Amino acid sequence: MSVGLVSAGSYIPRSSISAAEIAAETGIPEGVLRTKFGLERKPIPGPDDHTNAMALRAAQDALKRGGVAGEEIDLVLCTTEEWKEYPLWTAGIKLAHDLGAKRAWSIDVQLRCATTMAAVKMAQALMATDERLRTVLIAGGYRNGDFVDYRNPRSRFLINLSAGGGALVLRRDHPSNEVLGTAVRVDGSFSHDVIIPVGGTVSPLKAEDVEQQRYRFDVPDPEGMKERLDDRSMQNFVAVIDEALAQSGHRRQDIGYLNILHMKRSAHDHVLRELGLREEQSYYLSEYGHLGQQDQALSILKGLETGRLRDGMLMVMVAAGIGYAWSASAVKWGPRVL
Repeated sequence: MSVGLVSAGSYIPRSSISAAEIAAETGIPEGVLRTKFGLERKPIPGPDDHTNAMALRAAQDALKRGGVAGEEIDLVLCTTEEWKEYPLWTAGIKLAHDLGAKRAWSIDVQLRCATTMAAVKMAQALMATDERLRTVLIAGGYRNGDFVDYRNPRSRFLINLSAGGGALVLRRDHPSNEVLGTAVRVDGSFSHDVIIPVGGTVSPLKAEDVEQQRYRFDVPDPEGMKERLDDRSMQNFVAVIDEALAQSGHRRQDIGYLNILHMKRSAHDHVLRELGLREEQSYYLSEYGHLGQQDQALSILKGLETGRLRDGMLMVMVAAGIGYAWSASAVKWGPRVL
C-alpha cells in the first residue's frame, strides 16, 4: 500500500498587520522585524475568521483543487487549534459535517506546530490497518496570534504567530506525490517553558487576569529556556529530517524542496546551510508569518505557484512546536514510479 498527497488547500484572512504597525506596538525597529524576524506583514483574523471556519475554507480549497467530493472522505484528522470557536468542542466533527463528509469519522489531533506531519503519520498507519479508509483529509485553522502580547519581551519570539487555515488530502494508492517517510520527536522537559499561565485548572481565569492581560503567552524563564533549547532544538530539527529521509531511502542531497515553517531568518538560513540547500529550494513565508501547523499546506501552494516545487522532486516538510515537538515528512512529488 502507498499513500499519496492528492492536493493542498489554504485560507488566508484578508486583514493583515504590517511590519511598520508591529514596530509601533512592540518598539522593535521595523528594519529588525523585516531582516531578523523575517516579517514583512502577517494576516490577522477578521470578524468572521473563526478558527474552524478557516479550516473549512482551506478544506474546501483543497477538495476543489483535487477534484474530491466531500462524500469521498473517509476520515477527517482535524488540526484546528485549541483556541477555537468554543471550549471543549470537537471541531473535526463539525468540519466533516460542513464538508458533506457523511461517511467519515473524525478526531481532533494536537501537537502544536508539529501537528501536520504527525497527522500524516497517523493517516498512513490508519490506512494500513483499515482497508476501508481510502481518502483522508487533514485540515485545521489557526489564530494563536491572538495570544501574543507585543509588550512582553519574554515572548517576543512569538511575534510571527498569525492566522489562517490549511488542508491536505491523502489517498490510498494515489498515483502521485507519494509519502515515503515521517518522523516525530518530542521532549517534555520543555513543556512549561512556553505557557499561557491562566485559564486552565491550575489557575482558572479571573477578572483581574483579563484586566492585566495575563491570558497571553509567557515564558517564565527565557534565559534558561534559551540555554537548554539552543543545544537541542536544531539537533532534533535536523534529526527528524534525517530520519524521514532514511525511511524514504534518500539522503540530504536528494532534497529538491524544503517545506519549512516560518521562523526567524537566521534560523531558516542555518537549516538550508546545514542541509546543503539553496535559498530557491524553499519558500520563506515573510508575508504570512507563522500559521502554526498550517504552514505546510501554504508552502506547498507557494512552491507550486513559484515553480520551486516540481514533478520529480523530493519534498521534505519539517516543523517544530512548543512543548517541544519536531516532525518531518518526505514526499516524492509527481507521478509515482512503479
